[in-house]
Amino acid sequence: MNIKGKTAFVSGGASGLGAATVRTLVANGARVMIADLNEQAGKALAQELGEAAAFVKMDVTSEKEVQAAIDEATKKYGGIHIVVCTAGIGIAEKLIGKNGLHDFDRFVRVIHVNLIGTFDVIRRASQAMTANQPDEDGHRGVIVTTASIAAYDGQIGQVAYSASKGGVVAMTLPLARELARYGIRIVTIAPGVFMTPLLGSLPDAALQSLRQQAPFPPRLGKPEEYAALVKHIIENNMLNGETIRIDAAMRMAAK
Repeated sequence: MNIKGKTAFVSGGASGLGAATVRTLVANGARVMIADLNEQAGKALAQELGEAAAFVKMDVTSEKEVQAAIDEATKKYGGIHIVVCTAGIGIAEKLIGKNGLHDFDRFVRVIHVNLIGTFDVIRRASQAMTANQPDEDGHRGVIVTTASIAAYDGQIGQVAYSASKGGVVAMTLPLARELARYGIRIVTIAPGVFMTPLLGSLPDAALQSLRQQAPFPPRLGKPEEYAALVKHIIENNMLNGETIRIDAAMRMAAK
């Protein structure tokens, strides 16, 4: 699918992987709706990018807010062709820790944001995409979701995060098979360790340890590298129903 002239919807688009994706899509001629809880950062990014971008406040755990954000994007731009789901949270908590059992509500919260929130954006956006006119290859839309290599080799303390991201991976193929009839592709990206606000609070020693786990290049990923893969997925029509690791060949240790 050609990005130029298309409309994109990026959940979690105010910072990190999402913000880099927004900038890349705008640079390639798309109009982008930035959907995020962080109103200050989202509005600042939209202002930076000018008329090519707009912001809508959205909590992915609220069905009402997700639908309202999709409706606003379609009303403002006349449709949605590209969706990128980057909204997510992470926690570190053992099943049986020093303070007792893993908190049940915290586990549910991670699943709700990372998995159910992603699913809700997909279902509502894909419905909007069905109204698009197909391009010369029959495309009406492209959806890119964000998992993690923790879906495959999660560490101790990542049970909630790994479960949520594993769910994102598992629903990719059945969704691709179902949405094929409408000319909509869906691909998932499973990043390794990227420099995002989620990691910004870690001490230097912890960041150095993570860098050393990546065979090559031995460093943290850059959000722009994630965004570059999103661009390629959109433009390569044969990519569908797959999860792509972008991790410098990292395989995380148990802890």
